Amino acid sequence: MPCGEDWLSHPLGIVQGFFAQNGVNPDWEKKVIEYFKEKLKENNAPKWVPSLNEVPLHYLKPNSFVKFRCMIQDMFDPEFYMGVYETVNRNTKARVLHFGKYRDVAECGPQQEVDLNSPRTTTLERQTFYCVPVPGESTWVKEAYVNANQARVSPSTSYTPSRHKRSYEDDEDMDLQPSKQKDQHAGARQAGSVGGLQWCGEPKRLETEASTGQQLNFLNFSSPFDLNFPLPGEKGPACLVKVYEDWDCFKVNDVLELYGILSVDPVLSTLNNDERDASSLLDPMECTDTAEEQRVHSPPASLVPRIHVVLAQKLQHINPLLPACLNKEESKTCKFISGFMSELSPVRAELLGFLTHALLGDSLAAEYLILHLISTVYTRRDVLPLGKFTVNLSGCPRNSSFTEHLYRIIQHLVPASFRLQMTIENMNHLRFIPHKDYAANRLVSGLLQLPSNTSLVIDETLLEQGQLDTPGVHNVTALSNLITWQKVDYDFSYHHMEFPCNINVFITSEGRSLLPADCHIRLQPQLAPPNMEEYTNSLLAAVLPSVLNKFRIYLTLLRFLDYSISDEITKAVEDDFVEMRKNDPQSITADDLHQLLIVARFLSLSAGQTTLSRERWLRAKQLESLRRTRLQQQKCVNGNEL
Repeated sequence: MPCGEDWLSHPLGIVQGFFAQNGVNPDWEKKVIEYFKEKLKENNAPKWVPSLNEVPLHYLKPNSFVKFRCMIQDMFDPEFYMGVYETVNRNTKARVLHFGKYRDVAECGPQQEVDLNSPRTTTLERQTFYCVPVPGESTWVKEAYVNANQARVSPSTSYTPSRHKRSYEDDEDMDLQPSKQKDQHAGARQAGSVGGLQWCGEPKRLETEASTGQQLNFLNFSSPFDLNFPLPGEKGPACLVKVYEDWDCFKVNDVLELYGILSVDPVLSTLNNDERDASSLLDPMECTDTAEEQRVHSPPASLVPRIHVVLAQKLQHINPLLPACLNKEESKTCKFISGFMSELSPVRAELLGFLTHALLGDSLAAEYLILHLISTVYTRRDVLPLGKFTVNLSGCPRNSSFTEHLYRIIQHLVPASFRLQMTIENMNHLRFIPHKDYAANRLVSGLLQLPSNTSLVIDETLLEQGQLDTPGVHNVTALSNLITWQKVDYDFSYHHMEFPCNINVFITSEGRSLLPADCHIRLQPQLAPPNMEEYTNSLLAAVLPSVLNKFRIYLTLLRFLDYSISDEITKAVEDDFVEMRKNDPQSITADDLHQLLIVARFLSLSAGQTTLSRERWLRAKQLESLRRTRLQQQKCVNGNEL
């Protein structure tokens, strides 16, 4: 069996070894998965696996072992494929058994043809996900993953990009489909498709047209193939991901780390580019697909490569500075996490100072921004999401660059974010809600198709007077539903389907936002920098990279801490609330108690405390009192702020 680096460069050889040893016994599939699991447990092994996020596609060898950090944008219908099939030599009549798992193209040697009537043929099922890079992923996250990756790659000799096309040429160093190189008989072409596997005995590799990454305009939805990224300006490969086990565990918008076998066979592009040939290659059942559906579901492999998944892990977060899994048991035993928790207090103090400067000297607003950045929906009671903490920061200068530069600061702190410029034009013309395209049988993405824990900054300071048309009204409603219920209603034409989410929404506005918010605070700048860009640049330059990394760890880690309130403190809070109602029955409501409990929760967690103390409860009351007093003062000035 191959050893050494063969599991990276020739994983199908490893699979072939297990298949040859076990034959049709299904145990060989489990042994393959266990083999790669053990390989990835070896010292720093995951860092040696080339990543589609960091390495250009033409640097990766076809059929090599790769990884991909992505979000499930859509799930296609399950497809059938030949799990095991038999070939017959036309001259000697010798029969050979092959596996079809982890392949798009059936292996068919010289003078061989697939015996479609063999009793040993088995048809199995696999699921296809359409996956895109994580929307809004921050630059520092990408750079950290690039720096950590130790994969040795060079431009693949079998994958040569040129100005107008990418070619797959004969590769002497790779034993990839050797039958195509040996069979020179002009009439020996055998092509067809059964159960998701195409086979082709064409003697020469096929050349396919494909736009290079530089030529493809990702913002142009009229491009030859829309990669369907939720956010404008996104780059990186989209992939068709073939999943063989436990696909029911995954759902749309999940963020995954995939390990699998890269498939970029040009036959896949041929099926897409030449519709006439495709109709003769495809199974009659598949021919019922519309031309648009075939185009979307079978894009050129040079543009949308395939990954046959061996291992898949759902990611709780994408912060490269932390362990991938932050469950309660592992967090307790992890020395790195326990060490960081012991020095939490100075990190919080430094972060508070940093954000105070970012908010022009307003320390109260900085306190609430910290609470917002560590907030997360921790459970749902009926339809009510508990733990959401949308903050509306009013008093922001109108039509200035303040929000833009505050967003730059947030981008440097959180793993994924997006700034929505709330202009009349954007609200009327941008696509917020994903919708089903029945002609292409796919889910067309929208701006609100975001993974959990994304920071969405809504800049309302750019809003001018104007008329919202029907799509604009629907978009405002979608934002309101996202904030209030933490859900987005995807449009399936005949009905709407609720997709729960966990998005941190931060709104900047001049007056009170027209959108709902859990917390409204008025900005009181203590500074007036003449040039916001220079001010922000100097602020970022003054922070050591090691300190910035501590801020990033702090904001991600605290989301995963448990929290509880003891019976003793619960009784004290109830008594305190009764007393507050006695003193001010008109203005203190049950909603105020809920708000106080949320502020107290995140205030405690921000200090690394997983239970509410009397001290933190009093501090929460103090913060809320200061916030409400500030709003009352503003109401006295202009009468419309509360």
